Amino acid sequence: MFKKILALTLCVVLCLSLFGCGYEYFELNLEQDYAAIAKEKDLVGTELNVYNWGEYISDGSEGCMDVNREFERLTGIKVNYTTFESNETMYSQLKNGGVSYDIIIPSDYMIARLKSEDMLSKIDVSKLSNYKYIDEQYKGLFFDETQEYTVPYNVGMVGIIYNSALISEPEHSWNALWSEDYRNMSLNFNNPRDGFMTAQKLLGYSVNSTNLKEWDEACEKLKQGKDVLQSYVMDEIYGKLETGEAAIGPYYAGDYLVMYDVNEDLRFFYPEEGTNIFIDSICVPKSVKNYEAALVYIDFLLEPDIALANAEYIGYASPHTAVVNNPDYCYYQNEILYPKQEDMPSTEYYHDIPESVRIHYENLWLDLKLY
Repeated sequence: MFKKILALTLCVVLCLSLFGCGYEYFELNLEQDYAAIAKEKDLVGTELNVYNWGEYISDGSEGCMDVNREFERLTGIKVNYTTFESNETMYSQLKNGGVSYDIIIPSDYMIARLKSEDMLSKIDVSKLSNYKYIDEQYKGLFFDETQEYTVPYNVGMVGIIYNSALISEPEHSWNALWSEDYRNMSLNFNNPRDGFMTAQKLLGYSVNSTNLKEWDEACEKLKQGKDVLQSYVMDEIYGKLETGEAAIGPYYAGDYLVMYDVNEDLRFFYPEEGTNIFIDSICVPKSVKNYEAALVYIDFLLEPDIALANAEYIGYASPHTAVVNNPDYCYYQNEILYPKQEDMPSTEYYHDIPESVRIHYENLWLDLKLY
């Protein structure tokens, strides 16, 4: 690969406050000449299909960098970008095989499932010049022990967001979602793993339990709380909490920081019973049609200034050492994304669990939604 410093004038996010990020133009240095790489590999004019979470890449809104458009401009590779709102939705789309993707960004437990079903291609990290920036603590984890299938993208934990202008500070417990005090003002997740987690942690059960009775009890707990809920949501939580349509709900820490920029009355805490920690990673599915372009795209995402723009736009913790150690990083040493050891909540990863258990909880979830 060709290596040189490529100076570009682009818009990225810089720090103005603990939670809010402003924008300023400055010289962006890329460590590789992506135009030369694309030409050398005969990728100019080809297409790349990317499937990612919503609100999960710096997209040019409000003056920030449009990462995909910059990649297209530099390489001549067209990016077809679509989004999903849950790992299960993404899995179903891949399983059905109606569309071929070159890049996907699932979470840890879903990566383990995709791997076990031979749905992922190996990633040749020797071709990724910027892979050196991935923090060692995020390599070789349970979902990719040999570090052959994934490149870490974001790290996060789940907590509870509430509107301090509408309700007083709740008990720092998952129990807040069941409180009559917030009838018709509370929300919960509209996906089974996260939804069940809120009840499992409250009951003291593992989120990876293989005891079907524990899943049954968690479902009963969710049914008890359904009466006070306003609705089950995923990305709809943005509008509901930002506008005051709802007052409290669980979501991912990074998304809270983005919501706070819109509504400074919003507050956040990690429940005392513990919570889920997750790693979302870049993968290449077996359905890949443009493998070499996928590798160029991954390396582009790992460019320090591209990773910085994404980390600041998305608001999640970064596994990228050049981002985390940059004092100009908008969320540098942020107490929510990067808690001190003494403030770190008890955490548990989701694991891919036996199919019989998965089918059981998926059926329980359907029953809950119809309850």
